[in-house]
Amino acid sequence: MSEQVGYSKKVMDHFMNPRNVGVIEEADGYGKVGNPVCGDLMEIYISVDDGRIADIKFKTFGCGSAIATSSMVTEMAKGMTLDEAQKITRNDVAQELDGLPPQKMHCSNLAADALQAAIKDYRIKKGELPPEEGGDVEVSCDKKSCCEH
Repeated sequence: MSEQVGYSKKVMDHFMNPRNVGVIEEADGYGKVGNPVCGDLMEIYISVDDGRIADIKFKTFGCGSAIATSSMVTEMAKGMTLDEAQKITRNDVAQELDGLPPQKMHCSNLAADALQAAIKDYRIKKGELPPEEGGDVEVSCDKKSCCEH
């Protein structure tokens, strides 16, 4: 028998009514992260205008926490400068959602990492950062049990 996982009202709201779902065609920045252990996959697209995130969309394949954290990180980042958005941490996302169960904290890590990857992609395209190999990021959990959905 599995344990019940307690979710805040904000987590449930962002899971049931996710904000900013979709794709931005010809996005200025794109980030994709995945966790091979649990199978969660997040993609974030950003449009940048005058150094600010003018629009942001996401696609997520994963549990309710993965969807909620993706939705929340897009709400947090929209309208921020790139430098401000780059400072968003997994703890910031979890706090904005009024907490996440410990076994679901990896989801907020993925959401924050997807945003960072989109910002990095934008900066590489603009020549602000040197091009690097790869593009997709894999994030692994400490324990297999953290990813049970």
